Amino acid sequence: MTQILLREDRGAVATLTLNRPEALNALSDAMLAALKEQFRALAEDRTIRVVVIRGAGKAFCAGHDLREMQAARQSDDRGAAYFSDLFARCAAVMQAIPALPQPVIAEVHGIATAAGCQLVASCDMAVAAHGTRFGVNGVNIGLFCSTPMVALTRAVPRKVAFEMLTTGEFIEADRAREVGLVNRTVPPEDLSAEVQKLAAVVAGKLTAAVRTGKRAFYDQAGMGLGAAYTLTGAVMADNMMWRDTEEGVAAFLEKRAPDWA
Repeated sequence: MTQILLREDRGAVATLTLNRPEALNALSDAMLAALKEQFRALAEDRTIRVVVIRGAGKAFCAGHDLREMQAARQSDDRGAAYFSDLFARCAAVMQAIPALPQPVIAEVHGIATAAGCQLVASCDMAVAAHGTRFGVNGVNIGLFCSTPMVALTRAVPRKVAFEMLTTGEFIEADRAREVGLVNRTVPPEDLSAEVQKLAAVVAGKLTAAVRTGKRAFYDQAGMGLGAAYTLTGAVMADNMMWRDTEEGVAAFLEKRAPDWA
């Protein structure tokens, strides 16, 4: 039986590949469960410093599995309990990404629509191939992308998000970069290499500093200005007391490579 989620570790970088190309890597119940399990394992994995999420075949991810959703309507409650549970499970998976200690990079090609666009917006960084299209297009079938909206409105300006949500229109990769949904756009043939290059740069930093910084990044984002400075000031003061940070500063001043433990 084909695995729907593949994991490949190369050094300190783990790559998760959504492997349902025949369904445009839709987030089926099984796919959500597989992602949840891998995120749980990665959270405890001290050897992995960066995580990459990509899609097999011609698309990154087309969102929820509409065939599964329609099948749920055969139950006595016409799917009400299933739909509530589905969106709760999906929300938990999306929230697990910023909660991971490792930075997560989305490697995006083809299309990223609805919950697939939500997945991109939930990642810490994203690199897209030229020609990739992004959309929260549920409104086109009468289903407003309310849960994808949560991640999207935290990644792009509100007016851009609202236009995407209410028109169902797609934006191209370059526009996605302009509005902040992705960090970089590259030719399709360079996509994987560019992602791995970015991952290698991040993986080469002091792991503890990156993990602490990622946690503080998201913690302070939801605070008022004063509280954010109070939190991050304490984080930096603690960071300065680390042996490896002391060594890093000394190495910089002495113009040499740091000898990190």
